[in-house]
Amino acid sequence: MSGGSYNYLYDVCDLEDLQARQHDLQDMAERLAGLGYAQDAARETEELLLLFRQWQTRAGVRITRLQDLWKAVERWDSFDSGEDNVKAALAAYRRDHGTTPPP
Repeated sequence: MSGGSYNYLYDVCDLEDLQARQHDLQDMAERLAGLGYAQDAARETEELLLLFRQWQTRAGVRITRLQDLWKAVERWDSFDSGEDNVKAALAAYRRDHGTTPPP
C-alpha cells in the first residue's frame, strides 16, 4: 500500500491539521487543476485554502486586540493582580476598538 504524496492530506480533520498542511493543500489544488477534468474540485480546494488564510488573518487581528485583556484576567485569576486591572484593560479595549458595553 502506498500513499503520502501529499503527507496524507486526506486525513485532515480540524483547523490545527490544516494549519500544518497548507503547503500540501496548495499542492493538491495545483494537481487537481492540472488534471484538466477536476476544475470544480480544484476550485473548492483553493477556496478552502483561501478561507483558512482569511480566518488566520482575522483571528490574528482579534487575538492582538484581546491579548491585554486576557492577560489582565489571567493575572487576576492567578492572584498576581486585581479586578481593577481587568476593568482598566477592558476600558482600554473598548476605547481602542470603538466598542461599548452591553446595556
